[in-house]
Amino acid sequence: MTTAIDRITYETQDSICLIGLNRADKRNAFDSLMIAQLSDALTRYENDTHLRCALIFAHGEHFTAGLDLMELQDKWDKGAFEFDETQIDPWGIGGKLRTKPVVVAVQGTCFTAGIELMLNADVVIASDNCNFAQMEVQRGIMPFGGATVRFVQAAGWQKAMPYLLTGKNFDAQTADRLNLVSEVVPNGEEYERALTIAKEICTAAPLGVQALLSSAQDASRNGTSAALANIHSYLPPLFYSEDAKEGAMAMVERREAEFVGR
Repeated sequence: MTTAIDRITYETQDSICLIGLNRADKRNAFDSLMIAQLSDALTRYENDTHLRCALIFAHGEHFTAGLDLMELQDKWDKGAFEFDETQIDPWGIGGKLRTKPVVVAVQGTCFTAGIELMLNADVVIASDNCNFAQMEVQRGIMPFGGATVRFVQAAGWQKAMPYLLTGKNFDAQTADRLNLVSEVVPNGEEYERALTIAKEICTAAPLGVQALLSSAQDASRNGTSAALANIHSYLPPLFYSEDAKEGAMAMVERREAEFVGR
């Protein structure tokens, strides 16, 4: 099923949700409508129990030029970046905490909010033609979609600050060295590689994947000690699930497990 929602396309393929940035004539720059529709798409994915992984990609030659500053100029204080407890914030700053994995395929230009979108994802596949820049300080503002925290966490303070404080461009190989992406692939192969990983994620037990993701998010948000103290709380519902029994039987019978998410 495919639905064209103006700024965003939404398609399901088996257990995968395909979410496309669909404003190619503006290099997929985020305006207020596109932000709202991306949140709606991610919330729809989150609430659909059949779906196990989402893949965010971009139509056209570029992932995104970042924020459409002219359109958003009078909307900063009017809720354009505010999400309630029922909505998924694409940048993971507010709203409902995402519980299912997201893979991102990036090509061409990927500026500001695009970098922050992929930093809030779980797997990022980048084309070797990518051109990145966290250039908010060159526009009179600062990053507010998570880069001040996640970029620094990923790259380390001394590696991150030259790019955050200057807004200068960097390429895919540099993004890889800075730990901002999972893999760099030849231009044109990023979508298929990301789709392959999404399919692999979908073969794993959904409850186990969600528990693992929750524990990792706990560490990122609340620190190592808190996350370690909480690990055992995930185990009882997993050990007594249908999927745990299926996983054990599949191992004994030397076959691929068929998980149902219960």
